[in-house]
Amino acid sequence: MCLSTVYKNTRTEENVVLKNVMRIECKDGCVICTDLMERSVAIEGTLESANLVDGYVVVKESVA
Repeated sequence: MCLSTVYKNTRTEENVVLKNVMRIECKDGCVICTDLMERSVAIEGTLESANLVDGYVVVKESVA
């Protein structure tokens, strides 16, 4: 099973959004991340990169 940590904008510890993410959906300008406990977080923005071997995803937040 490949689980990932999702970061907002840059891959730094202070930008961690959610850990143990099992599902990512892109819908209506949002990236929706769901972890193993079925907790979901929606980030307005786009998927910038995903490295499933190293277990991380970076979401570029939309500028308001």
